[in-house]
Order: sequence, then C-alpha cells, then structure tokens
Amino acid sequence: MASELAAKAQGAFFEDDFERAVDLYTQAIKLNPNDADLFADRAQANIKLGYFTEAVADANKAIEVDPSMAKAYLRKGTALLKHEEYYSAKAALEKGSSLAKDARFTKLIKECEERVAEENRDLNGSSVSNMVPQSLDRNSGNLEVAVQQQNETHQRKEKEAVNPKYRHAFYQKPEEVVVTIFAKGIPANYVTIDFGEQILSVTIDVPGDDVYHFQPQLFQKIVPDKCRYEVLSTKIEMRLAKAEPINWTSLEYVAEVVPQKINSPSESYRPTYPSSKPRRVDWDKLEAEVKKEEKDEKLDGDAALNKFFGDIYKSADEDMRRAMNKSFVESNGTVLSTDWKDVGSKEVVGSPPDGMELKKW
Repeated sequence: MASELAAKAQGAFFEDDFERAVDLYTQAIKLNPNDADLFADRAQANIKLGYFTEAVADANKAIEVDPSMAKAYLRKGTALLKHEEYYSAKAALEKGSSLAKDARFTKLIKECEERVAEENRDLNGSSVSNMVPQSLDRNSGNLEVAVQQQNETHQRKEKEAVNPKYRHAFYQKPEEVVVTIFAKGIPANYVTIDFGEQILSVTIDVPGDDVYHFQPQLFQKIVPDKCRYEVLSTKIEMRLAKAEPINWTSLEYVAEVVPQKINSPSESYRPTYPSSKPRRVDWDKLEAEVKKEEKDEKLDGDAALNKFFGDIYKSADEDMRRAMNKSFVESNGTVLSTDWKDVGSKEVVGSPPDGMELKKW
C-alpha cells in the first residue's frame, strides 16, 4: 500500500501538483515510517512549495534512517540554500558530495560560496536592506513586495499553529536565548532537534501520536555548534547561542523590526522576557510557578516510586546513604534500609516478595 501511494505521489510531482504529492507521501510515511526515500522525496516536494523548514526536517529524518543517503543531503543542502542558510547548506552538500559523485553538489557548493561572499560584501549596506532576505529582494524587485511576501509566510505558519499540541515560550540573556517546549513525559529518543544559522527545527515523534513539528525562522542568527538542549520530565529546553549580542523582540524573524544591539551587558543583567501583549507580565513569577509545577508533579507507578526513594536519598546523611546503597546492592534490589548500625556489620540477605524466588545470575 505504501509503495502504491509513493507511486501516485511521484505522478503528482511530475504533474506539478506538489501539494497533492506531499499529502500522498505523508500517507505513505504513516504506513512505512522507516523508508528514507519517502522522507527525501517529500522533502523535494516541500522545496517546490517553498516550505524549506519542512524540507529540512524531512531530509534530517531521511538521514537519521539512512545516514549514507546522498540524496537526503542534496535535499537538505538545497532547502538550506534557498532558506539562505549558506554555511549550513554548504556543510550538508559537502557531506553528500563525499558519499556520491554528482555534479549538482559541486554546482550548489559553488553557489553557497558565492552567496557567502555577497553577504560579506554587503555587510556595510543599509540596515533596512539587510533585514530582508536577498532572495526575496531579488524576486520582488522592491522592499514593499518583499515585506509582503515575508508577512504572508508568517501568516501561513500562524494558521498552521492555531492549536499547537505543546505550549512554548522563550526568554533571553545577552549571550543566549532559552526556548522551552512544555511537553511532559516525552522520552529523549523520540525528540529530534537541529540548529541552523537562523533556524530551529524540533520534531517530537511519539509512536501512535501525530508528529509535532516546531520550525521557526529565528529573529537573528545563532551559533549552531554552541547550542545545546535537554529533554526533562516536564519540558524540552533549548539554549541558542546568539551570533551577536542583539535584543530579540520576538523568537521568529520579523522583517519590519530593526535589531538593537545590547551595548554593555553586565553580570547583574536580568533575563528579559519580550511580549507583544500591552499588559505587563511578571515573568519571574511565571518561572517560579513552572518550577513549583515540576516539584509538585504527580507521578504514577515506577516513576513515583523512584522519585520517592530519590527524595529520601537526597535528604539523607552520609550513614543513611551508605546503608541504602549497601542494602540495595547486597539484596539484589529487594531490601532498602536507612539504618547503618543494622546493616553496616553484616551481609544483607535478599527478601523477595511473597510467591517469588530470588535467583542469582
């Protein structure tokens, strides 16, 4: 069935019906989520539609399934190039070129180098022209149309995120932006995060649930190699290293906003929490509430038991901890004592539950 849908998707692609091709590839992927070709082909259709962040996510998934697929690196490099992520595009294309000899890699790598050279020459240009991506400026011919195209892109993304599956927020420091997605109980192996020069790609793919994508074009450039993330029990936290000490008035790129540099950050600098709302929000109070929510989180089953024992261990003195470690190890996990006087001078014998037999392996 998946192969039939893929064949129909190819037909739709050749007929320039790219939206239908994406839809058919999506159906095929649901039936066969481990087929790297399906993700790489859907990436190509997304590129044709101008959905470059989605294309990068598809290419990354294809690479995850098959790291030796040169076609996936070609799709990723192409999407990043069109998204004006020239350094990241070049890195992806060079990796693909090492896997397969294809003249397209050489051509696109050269184009990346030319674009980087253009950017360097234009660094002293007007601040307004630097705010608008070069590809938009060339295609539209004037700033007004370019801004309109950029706004239409943002409007499309906003419509797609009317009912987001997970809430997200961000705050910033002079050197970094901290982005939080409030997703509880998500195993780390179901989370894929990629950092680009001016793009963040988050995918949460839990079996049995719809795939969650969060792929904003960022307000300003970041340093991907210095970015990091952590998957916690109640949230996913990403720390984006700023390329420049600029105040981010929003998380996503806005054409009309002129970036303002932070001139003299000090050690006493307090994180700022931008908001488009006219009313004042107490972000420190909100952060405290989130931490309290994590502390008071009600867990079930093994998670609750582990937290209970963890709390005991955390508040125990040295003798109690020694007693807990010794009794647990010697009894093969069937006895947990906090009395060092009782267990310190003898071997702790295992005590299995009623109806069960203790065996040593």
